[in-house]
Amino acid sequence: MSGRLKIKTLEIHLAHGCNLSCESCSHYSNQGHRGHLTTADATKMFEQWHLRITPESFIFLGGEPTINPKLPEFFEIARNFWPTAKLRLATNGFFLHRHPTLPATLQKIKNTRIELSIHHDSQEYLDKIKPALELLKSWVKEYKIEVLVLNSLGRWTKRYSGERETFEPFNDENPRKSWEICPAKYCVQLFEGKLWKCPPLAYLKLQSEQFTLSKSWDPYIQYKGLDSDCDFEALEEFFNRQDESFCKMCTSKIIPFKLPSPIR
Repeated sequence: MSGRLKIKTLEIHLAHGCNLSCESCSHYSNQGHRGHLTTADATKMFEQWHLRITPESFIFLGGEPTINPKLPEFFEIARNFWPTAKLRLATNGFFLHRHPTLPATLQKIKNTRIELSIHHDSQEYLDKIKPALELLKSWVKEYKIEVLVLNSLGRWTKRYSGERETFEPFNDENPRKSWEICPAKYCVQLFEGKLWKCPPLAYLKLQSEQFTLSKSWDPYIQYKGLDSDCDFEALEEFFNRQDESFCKMCTSKIIPFKLPSPIR
């Protein structure tokens, strides 16, 4: 085991649950999962990986990461291990008010960004998200932090069919095409101490633990994440790998649809 690899992006769940219920969420956050990362577990994982990889961007997400009561602390911990990484928070924004110390933390550690995703265009949704947008404006004015508001609604696609007990993979038998159109093909996850190719593979474990899945999922549940004690060649191969058999769990055709209101 030797060598540190520079990578584009690394992502981590701070919470598995979400206050929204977006149909066909690629992280399965609409399926009723619970639990959040502890600072102790985060520190342990960062210690395992900081000498192996250097991410250009490290993204805290979920689920909804602002559900985690220790949110600001994860930024400080990550900055200690990756001093040059852009630390990004991907959030739906509804619980930002729970973290009044967050903007001061981001201002202090620098090279950070809050990315708020707008998931629906209904008046009900826009009315509910307005306080979060106003809060962010005040944070930008007072703390000069970077904020980006993204429209996620226009690029929503089907990632699987059904949900919970009726949850099924596409099994399209064209893994190359599935990989080519995959919006998560560069979204490597740090989960339970291992690196995972993408969110659908990483958090499939949460699905299998909570629901009785059909045998169609058996080949994909066999996926194994990469351990931090791997050699440098295995690490390079992991990040250079494109399509593989596991990719056929997802559709090989872009299936856009209008997302129903995700407000629970």
